[in-house]
Amino acid sequence: MEDRGFHIVNYCVLAFFTISVLYPLIYVISASVSSASAVNSGEVVLWPVDFNTDAYQTILASPRLVTGFLNSLIYTVAGALLGTALTMLAGYALSRDDLPWRRALTFFFLIPTLFSAGIIPTYIVVRQLGLLDTWWAIILPGAMNVFNMIITRTFYKMNVPNEMLEAARVDGASDFGFFFRIALPLSKPIIAVNLLFYGIAQWNGWFNAFLYLTNENLYPLQLVLRDILAQSAVNPAQIGGPDVGELVKRKELFDKLKYALIVVAMIPPLIAYPFVQKHFVKGALIGSLK
Repeated sequence: MEDRGFHIVNYCVLAFFTISVLYPLIYVISASVSSASAVNSGEVVLWPVDFNTDAYQTILASPRLVTGFLNSLIYTVAGALLGTALTMLAGYALSRDDLPWRRALTFFFLIPTLFSAGIIPTYIVVRQLGLLDTWWAIILPGAMNVFNMIITRTFYKMNVPNEMLEAARVDGASDFGFFFRIALPLSKPIIAVNLLFYGIAQWNGWFNAFLYLTNENLYPLQLVLRDILAQSAVNPAQIGGPDVGELVKRKELFDKLKYALIVVAMIPPLIAYPFVQKHFVKGALIGSLK
C-alpha cells in the first residue's frame, strides 16, 4: 500500500509539472491563431477563439521578420559549429596528462569566468577589430564557453583513457590522427551537447546584436521581436487625438503578433532537440560527472 501511495504521489507531481509546462505553450499557440479582439478581451483561455492565421500571414509578408529569422538561422548554425569545434579541440587537449603546462592553461581558461572586462572594453575590442555591423560581431565574441569546455574535458578524461592513446601510438598514429580517427568518433554524445548549448544560446541571444549592430538587415529575430514588443507597450489611451482609433487597432495587432512570433521563435529548437536528445542526455550526464 505504501508503494502504491508513493507512486500515486509521483504521478500527481509529474502531472502537475507537465500541465504547468504545456499550458503556457498551448495558450501561446491558441492566442496566435485567435482573433485580436478575443486575445485582448481575455476570451482565449485554452483553445483558439475565431480561428485565423492573420498573424502568420503578417510575418510571412514582412521582409524585416523574414530577414531576422534567416539571420538567426545563420548565427545559430555558424555559432554552434564554430563553438563546438573550438570546445572539442580545447577540451581534448586539456584532458591529456602529457600536455605541458596543463594546469596553468586550465586556470587561464577559468579566469574569464571569475573576472570580466565589462561591456565597454569588449565593445572597444570589437570595434577595433572592425567587426561592428558584421555577422562576425555576433558569432566571434564568446564563441567558446568555458563551462562547455570543462564538461568536454571531463568527458574525454572518462571515455578516452591514456591506454588507448598508447595503443594507437604503437600502431603509428600521431596525435592528430588519434584525435580525428579515434577520439572524435567516440565523442558523439558530447558533440550533441555542445551543438545544442551553443545553438540555443545563439538563437535566443539578442544583447550582442543590440550592442554591435546598427544595420537592421543584420538583426536576428530576437532583436526584431524585442523592437515589436517595445512598440506594443505603448498605451493609446495616454496619447489621445484623432489617430487614437488607429493606434488601438495597431496595438491589438501587435498584442496578437507577439504570440505568433514566440511560436516562430520556438520552432527551430523544438525541431532540433529530438535529433540530439539521445546523445544529449548521455553526454550531459557523462560530461558533468567527475
